[in-house]
Order: sequence, then structure tokens, then C-alpha cells
Amino acid sequence: MFSLTTRLALLMVVSTIGVVVLAAFITTTLVRGPRISGLERSLAQRTAMIVLAAENAPDAVQRLGVEVGPMRPGDRVDDELTRHIRWLVKHEGAVSDVEVVTAPNGGLRRVAIPLNHDLYAFLPFPPPPDFPLRHLAFYLSLIAVGVTGIAVYAANRMTQPLRMLESTIARLGPDGIIPHIPETGAPEIQATAATINRLTTRLNAVTESRMRLVAAAGHDLRTPMTRMRLRTEFIEDDEERASWMKDIDELDRIADSAIRLVREEVSSDPQEPVAIDGLVREIATELGDLGMPVKVHAMDEAEVVVAPFAMKRALRNLVINAATHGGGAEVGLRSSEKGTIIAIEDNGPGIPGALMDRVFEPFFRVDEARRQFHPGAGLGFAIAREIITRNGGRLTIENRLAGGLRQTVSFDASHP
Repeated sequence: MFSLTTRLALLMVVSTIGVVVLAAFITTTLVRGPRISGLERSLAQRTAMIVLAAENAPDAVQRLGVEVGPMRPGDRVDDELTRHIRWLVKHEGAVSDVEVVTAPNGGLRRVAIPLNHDLYAFLPFPPPPDFPLRHLAFYLSLIAVGVTGIAVYAANRMTQPLRMLESTIARLGPDGIIPHIPETGAPEIQATAATINRLTTRLNAVTESRMRLVAAAGHDLRTPMTRMRLRTEFIEDDEERASWMKDIDELDRIADSAIRLVREEVSSDPQEPVAIDGLVREIATELGDLGMPVKVHAMDEAEVVVAPFAMKRALRNLVINAATHGGGAEVGLRSSEKGTIIAIEDNGPGIPGALMDRVFEPFFRVDEARRQFHPGAGLGFAIAREIITRNGGRLTIENRLAGGLRQTVSFDASHP
């Protein structure tokens, strides 16, 4: 599909060349008219000479070396050329009812000069000049080259604000902060850049304000939750006390997860080369020691440049999710020239297709009823994707055909 710049350039090129061709055709048609070429003037002079010779000595015409004879059957008179040649002959000082006739097959044209006794002297009429096709093609080629250059330049200038929008979106980092655009160039470009900068300033302010709000809310909740935990200790009923402690623990996890998510969004941990296969094995071993069903399959050796502690948190969250909700995690790593892929699979119920687009939303859970069996704030996927994206990777989630969920973390070969 052609880009807007290409379509604008083609439109200008085609319209300009079309107008030039149309103007050339109209000009040629209007200016063409009866022209007096050198051959036509010579023909008129010879015709006038024969007319004068026929008036003075009719028998001398044959000695002039011209064809003499009757009109051929089927010869057709060309009225326009006849008027033209009569005007030329009259201009040479002779008056005669000469005619321009065309052969029946539409080929040879001749000037018929009447003598006597239905005899005519015939002179060949010069053929029309060839159409200057080569010159016209060269002329149009020059116009096409010039117009194409101007059209491409103009189209680029016209679509520069749109490319500015595209480049701004492409420069949007994992932290969600939109970069500032230099307000230089033509007035329209400056106005576009200024508008985008005002928009980004407001969006960045709103994003930072909400992040501070979430972090502050999570932090401020800890003090009242601590007081609630102390008061709960004095409840005499064991079941009531356990119920309260469970709710307080749930609130504590939500607050901690919210603070962790905000910290990951603003984190700037240094990145370094990490043997990602060793990191995955370490996570599997630690979770296996905790009694979680984690199985490690084929692991290729691979190294990527990431923040090691943050990446460990992200992969740990994904493996725990598969081991907890999928009945067991199966982890594998494949490395090739195209990049590195970490696959985490399980045999659980998967995620309904209608909810697949919402899995990365904060506090999202497939089934709220599971909270009582698997407590959590529903921020595991959101935190994991934030970390992986910030480190140059991609996290995708899909249901397996054989059942269960597949979580895939991939790093392109272009990644350092």
C-alpha cells in the first residue's frame, strides 16, 4: 500500500504532466491551421508556371515533363487542400481552378491543373510532415523528471508533521514518558511540534501524578493495616481472628504489589550481560525447593543484556503463575540467530479468549473465586510485562491447543 507521501507525489506528477499534454494538444490544434512550407511554396510556383504555360502554349505543357491525362475514375477532391493551393497559386500571380485530388485507395495525393478537352496536368502533392514523436517524448521526459523532483520535495514537506507524529510514537519508551520534540522548521511544523509538546506535557504530568497517588496510597495503607493487625491479636475467637488476619494479609499484598508496580515503572536499574539460561535454572531450583511443581526442559545457552534482579522477579512471577494456577510449570529456552525465546507452559484451564486482552491489566483475575485458594493482587502479569518490556523483550500469552497456557518471553537478536 502506497504511503501518503507517495500518493501525493504521484498525484502532482500525473496532474502536471496531464495538464502539459492537454495544453500541448490544444495549442497544436489551434495554431496548426494552413501552414506554408518550403515544399508547398515550390509546388505553388510550379503550378503557376504550368497554368501560365497552358494559357500561352497548351501543347508546351507536355514538354515540361509533367503527367498529362484525364482525371482518374474515383479520384476524390480534398476541398480544404484545394482552397489552400489555390490561394498559394493566386499569390504567385496565376488564377486557375486547380484541385487537390486523392486516389480512391486514400494513398497518393496530386494537384490537378485543368488544360483543355478534359485533360489535366498532374503534380504530386507533398506528404504531410511526420509527427515529432521523439522530440515530444524527450520534452515530456524532461517535464516528468523536473515535476517528480518538485513533487517529492513538496510531498515530504507536506507530510513532515505526520512523520513527526510517527517518530514521536516510535520513541515512546517503556516508561511511558513521551520525549520532547524540537519546535523548529516551517510554521506549520513548529505549530504541530508545539501542540504535541503541550499534549505530552499534560499526559506525562497525569501519568506521574497517578503513579505518585498509587505509591502514596500503598504506603499510607501500611500504617492503619499495622494497627489493625495489632488489634486483631486481641480478638479471643480463633476463627474470627484468623478471618481478620486473612483479610489484612490480602490488603497488605495488594499494597505491596501496587508499590512494586510503580517502582518498576520508574526503575532505572543498570543492565548487564546475563546468562539467561542459568537465571531460569536458578529460579526453577528455588521454586522446586519450596515445593512447587516446576520442570526444566531443554535449555540452550544464551546471554542477554538486562537488569538481572528485575528480570529474575519477572520470570519468577511467570513461573509461579504457571505452577500455581496451571498445576505445574514446564520451562524451556531456545536460542538461535533470530533471538532468544523462553517458553513457560502449564496444563491448567488456560484463559478464556474473551479475557485474553485483559490479562495485563492491573488487579485483573480470571476468576475472583480463586482468590480464596490462591491469594494475590492480580499484578503479576502487569509487573512482569513492565520489567520485560523495559529490558527490550516481549511477553506474549496464549492458550495451547493441547490445553493450558503458554507464556513466552522473547528477545530479538538485535538486542544487545
